[in-house]
Amino acid sequence: MAEHRHKRETNARIFRVRIPKAPLVAAPLAVVATLSTVGAGVLAASPETRDLLAASSSTTTTSSTGAQSLGSAVDVSERAPVVSRSGSRIEPLSEIEKMLTAEATAKAIRRADTKLWTTADLNLWTTPQEATAENLGEIDAGKKVLVTGREAAGKVEVVIEGEARWVTAGYLSDEKPEEGPPGLGGSCTNGSSVSGSANILAVHEAVCAAFPELTSYGTYRGDGEHAQGIAIDIMVSGDRGQQVAEFVRAHYAELGVSYVIYSQQIWSVDRAGEGWRYMSDRGSTTANHYDHVHVTTY
Repeated sequence: MAEHRHKRETNARIFRVRIPKAPLVAAPLAVVATLSTVGAGVLAASPETRDLLAASSSTTTTSSTGAQSLGSAVDVSERAPVVSRSGSRIEPLSEIEKMLTAEATAKAIRRADTKLWTTADLNLWTTPQEATAENLGEIDAGKKVLVTGREAAGKVEVVIEGEARWVTAGYLSDEKPEEGPPGLGGSCTNGSSVSGSANILAVHEAVCAAFPELTSYGTYRGDGEHAQGIAIDIMVSGDRGQQVAEFVRAHYAELGVSYVIYSQQIWSVDRAGEGWRYMSDRGSTTANHYDHVHVTTY
């Protein structure tokens, strides 16, 4: 009987089935599914993506259940930086650009309460900046205009028919300018004489008749326009020199004048609307034309 019981127990052990616990089965299956999905993605990805995934898979860690998962630490040092569209920079307005805004201009016009006289024919510009300014005509000398008091780039702002315009600085005055320089006429009586073109002779005759105290003139010289016989120097300085320069400028058409230089300033026919313009420093009183009026003719 004892032997019989031994056989039954042996047979029972043979047919006993171990049922695995669910977590132990699920973990390996999850790993298989994950790796198969990653593998498919690698096959479809670009070479660069496959390299990144391969590098990431080498850092896998083992879970407490024995399953492996992709490492959470991924080297992103080689990735391109992300630039936010909202982070784009906008350059601030310059001082002149701020001055020229519609709001700032309207405010300047409303506050304008001073009138000055124009002392020369002046071009009217839309802005003080030469690169963007548009010429809208001229305003004659001897006109009274409303000014805003704003200045920029060598120009001042005036108000013409309710609109802001810009003119060359230095040609607005509190006082009404005197009548123009003396007219042409008369003859030279001080014994001075020059040689040169017909226009040079005309300039000398006119200046000598209007300013008989001036007796020193220079024409021919071995350089530039003097060598060509189309330039003349009138030896004069100070306020009298400015009067002579204005006289020649006022009669440029009758005398065939192209441009006039005096006291480091130039006036030219082709830019007459800008009035007298400052010149760069040439290093000496004579080179800067402080001791003579230079006249170039056609």
